Amino acid sequence: MTSTTLICDTQPWKDLKAHVEDIKKTHLRDLMNDKERCESMMVEFDGLFLDYSRQCATLNTMDKLYKLAEAASLKQQINRMYSGEHINSTENRSVLHVALRAPRDAVINSDGKNVVPDVWNVLDKIKDFSEKVRSGSWIGATGKPLKDVIAIGIGGSFLGPLFVHTALQTDPEAVEFAKGRQLRFLANVDPIDVARNIAGLNPETTLVVVVSKTFTTAETMLNARTLREWISSALGPSAVAKHMVAVSTNLTLVEKFGIDPNNAFAFWDWVGGRYSVCSAVGVLPLSLQYGFSIVEKFLKGASSIDDHFRSAPFEKNIPVLLGLLSVWNVSFLGYPARAILPYSQALEKFAPHIQQVSMESNGKGVSIDGVPLPYEAGEIDFGEPGTNGQHSFYQLIHQGRVIPCDFIGIVKSQQPVYLKGEVVSNHDELMSNFFAQPDALAYGKTAEQLLKENVSQHLIPHKTFSGNRPSLSLLLPTLNAYNIGQLLASYEHRVAVEGFVWGINSFDQWGVELGKSLATQVRKQLHTSRTKSEPVEGFNFSTTKLLTRYLQASSDIPADPPTLLPRI
Repeated sequence: MTSTTLICDTQPWKDLKAHVEDIKKTHLRDLMNDKERCESMMVEFDGLFLDYSRQCATLNTMDKLYKLAEAASLKQQINRMYSGEHINSTENRSVLHVALRAPRDAVINSDGKNVVPDVWNVLDKIKDFSEKVRSGSWIGATGKPLKDVIAIGIGGSFLGPLFVHTALQTDPEAVEFAKGRQLRFLANVDPIDVARNIAGLNPETTLVVVVSKTFTTAETMLNARTLREWISSALGPSAVAKHMVAVSTNLTLVEKFGIDPNNAFAFWDWVGGRYSVCSAVGVLPLSLQYGFSIVEKFLKGASSIDDHFRSAPFEKNIPVLLGLLSVWNVSFLGYPARAILPYSQALEKFAPHIQQVSMESNGKGVSIDGVPLPYEAGEIDFGEPGTNGQHSFYQLIHQGRVIPCDFIGIVKSQQPVYLKGEVVSNHDELMSNFFAQPDALAYGKTAEQLLKENVSQHLIPHKTFSGNRPSLSLLLPTLNAYNIGQLLASYEHRVAVEGFVWGINSFDQWGVELGKSLATQVRKQLHTSRTKSEPVEGFNFSTTKLLTRYLQASSDIPADPPTLLPRI
């Protein structure tokens, strides 16, 4: 495929389009009876087990998808990413989040330079610093050890680390390392988020980590200034150097802010925000909470999948299979959404993180060459842990719109519970639903079955389930730091596969810029209206009306208010 050719113009794409009619004639009830087909749709790697036999696909479908991958030069695209080529062409950057978790002796080049030593310099610095804080050799301004951490960041500087932290919070090994410590994440510029994060904390024992590559992100820096005031008003301005550190590349602004540049931890422009959890963005706060040894296991889990993604043949390659099946569901079967359903409460923040990784990456309307796409790309991701989701939105999934589902299960619970006299353990009860739901979606329930059960005639339409609703099941052995790294990398690479096939740039995010620039105009208007009583001008009628109403209703706010910090 040449760079200016859209994938939809290739023969494999056209073959898949024609193949849709064949698939529409099948039903998963029948496809699931084919043992050979089912067996060939199961893949195992390093403890992960993927079963995609409940996808609306035959072996013929898979062959056609592999041909589509060839037409999209998928193997070459993956190699280009790993070799540091500037595949993020709109920003002229490499895409090397795989380097963040590469072994110390690996060679991964960007612009002719091996970046792995730089990565490990930062990791070593994080290890050293986190051990100082955790051991009590780094102390706060009043001589007390720092046992609580607030990480300030937004988007990719927040969602990934929060997902990993939430997943580790109930892992027995990680819990032991985290005893007596707290980690909180401040993202929203809403002062209520500030209030919740500082509630119950003492500035004397708190360390703040400010995460901003440029040190200019509006929400993050306002929150950082707010917590700087919280610290300095209690302990004096000089305390900031002991109680605040940075993850940033802009050392000039870091120093200007009052943070010692020696306490700034670098990351690089070849790391997109939503792919940065394995950089200092996530590794620093997580190491402060759990110790570097736990976080290193997480990095090794991700690295294991990185190697698998680069080397395994497509038919045995978990991220490639996940990506190709998503393309099939979105662009050919016409299903625009995907539900991510982890049967583990520890993964409650996984779907929100993957929402960003997927929707910010692949929410594009033009090809990487700027050509409008004549087909849909990207999907709407959402999810909730089972069994909570079953009592929320599964009604729609079973009897409403068709939404392909990812079921994620864990063999061994982090926190097993056994009650004498119960039929099964709590975790077995949870997993009973994990195994049952995909079959319920695939097989459904027919009117004939309901008649045999003597269901009243008038209720039969309401109790009929059409079935034939696609899902896949991913089974993890446990949910320790290593497995969490595997899961993260599998989904990151899945998103890349989709983008490579669709021919879009999965590594820029220009779509977030417009709203931010318009907010700057509003900010200026609010300031001039508050300080000079100037009327709202330069906006459309609707915005003018809303802004005027807002200003009038909040006119009791003084033009130059004294410092007021939130309290809970």
